[in-house]
Amino acid sequence: MSAAGKRPTGARSEPQASEVGDAGKRPKGARSEPQASEVDVETIGEDVPLLEGIRTARAIRRLRPDPVPPELIRKVCEAGTFAPSGGNRQPWVFVAVTEAERRAWVAERYRKVFHQYIAPALEAAKAPDFPDAKRRNMRAALHLADHLHEAPVLLFVAGWKRRGETQVQALFPCIQNVLLACRAVGLGASLTTLHLSFAEELDPYLGLPPEQPSCAMLPIGWPLGKHGRPPRRSVDECLHWERFQ
Repeated sequence: MSAAGKRPTGARSEPQASEVGDAGKRPKGARSEPQASEVDVETIGEDVPLLEGIRTARAIRRLRPDPVPPELIRKVCEAGTFAPSGGNRQPWVFVAVTEAERRAWVAERYRKVFHQYIAPALEAAKAPDFPDAKRRNMRAALHLADHLHEAPVLLFVAGWKRRGETQVQALFPCIQNVLLACRAVGLGASLTTLHLSFAEELDPYLGLPPEQPSCAMLPIGWPLGKHGRPPRRSVDECLHWERFQ
């Protein structure tokens, strides 16, 4: 399907408060969720300050099922194409999965793998001294896994191999650009690579050849919560001058 898109766009309601601790005012540059008729793809997100966008682009795993305009997915993918790559090879390829049946196919396999993956952490979380912040993160990740079929867009980032190796040094900057662009236009998104555990089945389903494997999956949609600064340790704890100490 062309970027102009033939997919219908639906109306969307205002986002609710996030379960994760993002109380307070919206960060500078954040937007209320636009209605379908209000989305101006050319201008949306263009006024969000770069550093503010970087600081507030937290992972959002609780998404509305409302459709996202194909033109907006094109816009965030275009941001990905401005990432650096060795020799300007630009190895990236995007596959946006939006059809309900195909999203359900991916979600069924992802859910099974995820529950196996997180089982030890769920057991550890039963301890009274387990950090609450980690419990909240686990709940959000569980919600995504159990509702992945509802995410309106599952965006896969793939790329050409070079000398037999996936060019992750180019693909992950590309992925970060897409995530930042989602933040700018008001979309919620997160990054996962857990799909790689069933990539031998998934990549052919996506039409990807062996020399162009998937690297990451980004579930994208209008957020149930809102963007905000995630907790981070001070840069002074990890910045060293001249040599590591």
